[in-house]
Formats: sequence, C-alpha cells, structure tokens
Amino acid sequence: MTETDLELSDGRRLHVYDTGADDSDGRLTVFWHHGTPNIGAPPKPLFPAADRLGIRWVSYDRPGYGGSTPRPERNVASVAADVSTIADALGIDRFAVMGHSGGGPHALACGALLPGRVLGVVSVAGLAPFGAEGLDWFAGMTDSAVGSLRAAAEGRAAKEHYEAGAEYDPDMFTPADHAALSDEWSWFGDVVGPAVEAGPGGLIDDDLAYVAPWGFDAGQVIAPVLFLHGGQDRVVPSSHSQWLTSRCPAAELRLSPEAGHISVLNAGGAALDWLADHSGR
Repeated sequence: MTETDLELSDGRRLHVYDTGADDSDGRLTVFWHHGTPNIGAPPKPLFPAADRLGIRWVSYDRPGYGGSTPRPERNVASVAADVSTIADALGIDRFAVMGHSGGGPHALACGALLPGRVLGVVSVAGLAPFGAEGLDWFAGMTDSAVGSLRAAAEGRAAKEHYEAGAEYDPDMFTPADHAALSDEWSWFGDVVGPAVEAGPGGLIDDDLAYVAPWGFDAGQVIAPVLFLHGGQDRVVPSSHSQWLTSRCPAAELRLSPEAGHISVLNAGGAALDWLADHSGR
C-alpha cells in the first residue's frame, strides 16, 4: 500500500492510501470511507477477500484526521468533491464505495452526488439522516452514543465541552463485538489511536456533520446499494439501515441478527462479493 499527500487547489491537503497504484488495469476500485474516529487506512482484515476478487482499495483521511487538513464547516456531502479529486489524480474513472459506521453516510453521498462514477455502494452499520421522518433516531443507542450525538445537535461549543470529559464506554459494544476486537478486528487499534492522538477535532467535525443537513437525499442514489447491519448494534441501531433501505431506489438490506457494530464486519467479505457482482466488473 502506498500513502501520498494530495495538495488541493484550495490549499488543503488530503492523505491518500492506495493498494493498487502499480497494478490497477481492469481491477475494480473500491473507495473505503472510515468510521468515527478512525484514520482512513483501508480495512486490512478484508484484504484477502479483496485480493481474491481483484479489488483495489483507495481511501483517505477525512479532513481533520491523520494527515488531512481540517475543514471545520464540512457537511457529509463535502466528501463527494474530495473523492472525485482523488479519483482524478489517480486516473480512476469509475469506482465503487464502501463505508463503515460514520463512513456509511459518506459512501451514500458519493453514490448520490457522483452518479456517473459510482458503480455500487455498501454501507455497513451506517447512520440515517438526523431527524429522519418516521424514524426514532436515538432509539436503541447506548447512553454514551446518545449523549455524544445530542451534544453535537446543540452545536460546536456543547460538543467540544462533551468531548473534554468523554470516556470510552465498553458497553457500547456487544460480547460479539468485543470478541471481534480481540481477534481479526483488533485492526481498529491501528486506526483509532492515530485518529485521536492530535485531539478530538476530526471526531467533532464528523458528529456535527451527522446531525446537520447532509446536503443530499438518500433517494438520489441510483446505483445498487447494500446495507449491512447487525441486529444487536448499540452504536447505530439497525433501524437506521432499515429506514435508508426503504428510501433508496435499488437497495438491499442484509441484517445479521446476532451481530453488533463491529462484529457485523465479519460479513464484510460477502459484502465485497456483492459489490463485485453488482458493479458490472
């Protein structure tokens, strides 16, 4: 995997990851959209499945994380311009997108706003829009998740105050999640630590974006979409993906009844199979 810094015309910098820069002809490129708080390195536990399918991973640190310049007023839709710029710089025309947790809305934004380029979308344990009609948005979330996102809904000052005293809550993860984090998905230790070592700025900007207008409608996504969710998820309840599935024109929901927010990623290899089948490559 290569890592490069891409300088943008507005003076910002994006830190980009690419597993196939030297061997990309004919391969399906999948842009990975990371969760909150993570840096953007693509998911190493899914590399064997990606290699089997001939998938090239491209990803980047969202603004404010890792090596990417902060962009405090960004919304979810902002991701589309950044991804388009990265794709242009790498000579990639069309691609698929996949996001986990907070990366789910960002993957959907690319599907909605880059319809001529996005071949397929996978959203794993992703959020629905804040205030979505007919959805009890906070229902089923653990207290720490509710507190964090309610603080964001009150504005930047409230969110910054909340994060100043926030502590890790192990109860937000199920026993299956903790088992996954102790095994293959211990990889999260490689992407969470670097994401927060410089402070909570990226996390704050993410959460403010999730509870503000996203800048697009899920119904705009015309590419095939797979929503993958754990039925026991305490961070983002599965009702969010159920709501989104009913709004996207070409969407499928795969609910893993016993999985939580992390352990649902054990089905990530099968999701890549789906993505390869539905991306026309």
